[in-house]
Amino acid sequence: MTEIYVESEFAPLKRVVLAQSEFCFPEATADELDTSFLTAENAALSKRSAGLDLREADPDLQQRWEQEKVEMAALLTSYGVEVLRPRLLTECEKEEGRRSKVGYSNFFSRDPFFTIGPVIIEGNLQFSHRRKEILPLRPLLKEAVSAAKDCWYLAAPQPDTSTGEQGEAGPFIEGGDVLVLGKTVFVGYSGLASNLEGIHWLSQLMYHFGYEVVPVRLHPHILHLDCALSLIRPGLAIICREAFLDGVPEQLADWQLIEVSLEEAALLMTNGLPVAEEVYITDSAFSRIVNQLKGEGIKVETIDYRVSRIFGGSFRCTTQPLLRQY
Repeated sequence: MTEIYVESEFAPLKRVVLAQSEFCFPEATADELDTSFLTAENAALSKRSAGLDLREADPDLQQRWEQEKVEMAALLTSYGVEVLRPRLLTECEKEEGRRSKVGYSNFFSRDPFFTIGPVIIEGNLQFSHRRKEILPLRPLLKEAVSAAKDCWYLAAPQPDTSTGEQGEAGPFIEGGDVLVLGKTVFVGYSGLASNLEGIHWLSQLMYHFGYEVVPVRLHPHILHLDCALSLIRPGLAIICREAFLDGVPEQLADWQLIEVSLEEAALLMTNGLPVAEEVYITDSAFSRIVNQLKGEGIKVETIDYRVSRIFGGSFRCTTQPLLRQY
């Protein structure tokens, strides 16, 4: 299987990149590191573990985190999905992260790159401690592209750091903000991740491939669009209406919407993963969502993904498709 193409969020998933479980907390004060999108539990873990790899801070939690990925890989494989994994970080990369005090991360494959149609795009992450996450993924992407028959592999311009690493000029564009619905691409922006500069760049690029890019302004405590919206199948979505500061996009006006609150969105209740239109993966803790989806005829698969959610991401965040196509 060599094709690269993502048709929509719910087209049958055939090939996917599943993240590793590596993270060293940045050495940053509460003022320096924006944790507004995290739950109190998540923020507390970050604070008490500053400068530590999770293996050092909590070995048992690290083991459970890795086991989540084992279970996720097995579940995806059971549906015939080809699962690819990024390489692990090198000792050089880890040492550089510790020396710079920004830490290191190799834990969410959704954000460093994304796939729209036949186009793979390396994005730019706003948090400085995440900006090198693309490196463990790049060998995998290069191999996939070299084997593909017809695709494009591009990268967004590097962000402007002339005012410092925390400069907000960008352009920033992150995969968690990018949701594909045929020739329409929704891109969220809240001030924490993708910004209008990055969305404008993507819009100009994808115009040449026949796509419309729709900016979606989000609540400032929502990290990514996929923390507020999940497209399950045509006409059905899970949504946190409060997160959409300008209202629900008009393209979804006639859809049936299963609603969650901002508090539920913070728990990643919208961050499930469709395997296809009729199969959806979500957390075993979300019984209400599970029951509502089953009521709509969706087969729901569940995994306890609590550790991944501690780090601010869930099933969609830990995966990035290379092939979703009917």
